[in-house]
Amino acid sequence: MKRLFIFLCTGMLIFPGCDAGDNTPSSAAAASSFENNTPKGQASVVDNVSAKNILQVAAGSKDHTTLVAAVQAAEIEHILVNAGPITVFAPNNAAFDALPAGTVENLLKPENKSTLVDILSRHAAPGTFDVKQMRKEAKKARKIYTATGDYFEVTVAGDDIYVEGAKILGTIATSNGIINVVDKVILPKNN
Repeated sequence: MKRLFIFLCTGMLIFPGCDAGDNTPSSAAAASSFENNTPKGQASVVDNVSAKNILQVAAGSKDHTTLVAAVQAAEIEHILVNAGPITVFAPNNAAFDALPAGTVENLLKPENKSTLVDILSRHAAPGTFDVKQMRKEAKKARKIYTATGDYFEVTVAGDDIYVEGAKILGTIATSNGIINVVDKVILPKNN
């Protein structure tokens, strides 16, 4: 059951909302590429009536084109439409841009798919952790369990909330969970 959960949560990280202003050619190409490719599995279902799920929200965000490209390269689009609830800590384009030069391009290569899936999975947690709940977790000094089996520390500094050192910039509720936009990519400790 744990493996099934981890599989279902893998890569569940996408969120629009904070305008990082990233209009680089590679980001624009990633968005266009996503729109022109046919998603896999449940992600191919067209539903213009229901509330938007994580995948639909992400695909519409100009601030998360790098994340969408990563999800597509990892071939986990179908996971982002599952019922949840799941909380996703979604790095914006600026967070990916802050990685060392060439990191994103290297991760998007087919031979690095398993590493990419692992990194994306670190950004997903079972349950619903909106801002109010994140504050409660921090106050009680509890950690958030992620899809990779890691535990992330939640801290509060004034009005700001951090998860594993990444600042939450914004939050949105979707039909299958909560998306928290974060200002950095949360990498494994050995990276």
